[in-house]
Amino acid sequence: MEQLTFLAVHAHPDDEASSSGGLYRLLADQGVRTVLVLCTNGECGDALDGAKPDADHHDGDEVAKIRAVELDNAVKILGISRLVRLGYRDSGMKGWPQNDDPESFWATPVPVAAARLAQVLLEERPQVIMTYNEHGFYGHPDHIQANRITLAALELIDYEPTLYYNAIPNSVMAMWRERWEQEAREQAEADAAKGIVREPEVPDLEEEFEMGTPDDQLGAIIDISEVNGAKFDALEAHESQIGDSFWMKMGREKFIETMRTEWFVRVTDPRRLGGCVEDIFAGYR
Repeated sequence: MEQLTFLAVHAHPDDEASSSGGLYRLLADQGVRTVLVLCTNGECGDALDGAKPDADHHDGDEVAKIRAVELDNAVKILGISRLVRLGYRDSGMKGWPQNDDPESFWATPVPVAAARLAQVLLEERPQVIMTYNEHGFYGHPDHIQANRITLAALELIDYEPTLYYNAIPNSVMAMWRERWEQEAREQAEADAAKGIVREPEVPDLEEEFEMGTPDDQLGAIIDISEVNGAKFDALEAHESQIGDSFWMKMGREKFIETMRTEWFVRVTDPRRLGGCVEDIFAGYR
């Protein structure tokens, strides 16, 4: 029987856990070979003291070293068979000066990075590939670039795998937004009690797009309830970046109780599946 192989193209350390951590662990437990291609080192992440990249004492190279160790730990937790680091520098958010760094992922010509990814695809020949949509899910340049090099790499190989994008259904996104808004209100109240007044963030309406996906456009709904404890542990391994995230604030028990699903949109369909499946390898086994 042909070896089943899954490969995901992710932008930064911790992305592999947040959108596909459950799937990775689930597939590993099923004997599927799993590969992670990581595009950047994550230099624009937070420093250990919470400093952002615009802080004078923020050292991107030191941040990358910390995140490399965290990633190695998460990879072990998720049972990932092979980790490929492309090693580009983190480009930061749109409009940041890091976008213009010639060593950044965003500044790298798509054909150059795509050729490197295509080589990995030809080595591994995964039947199923996952990355982000054309908006990078939430607009991050490195996520958008991951989409672009994945599509370009698919043009360079001699077979057609099934490609999925990670997704959050609109029905779930609505619940998450309520939670985020509640957390923001609670934080504002806590700040006010300390005499701290912060200016409300004004969204850039010109740049806004819908992060959610209509529920009827989903191509795969994966039940990860058997392994979501491992997903929490993998997220927790990235403590320097998401120690205060809403996932961690849930606590492990609540996370296991509620975060039981991962969702994907099918982009290519060489097995002519149609509709929504419960197995990311539907059509291959």
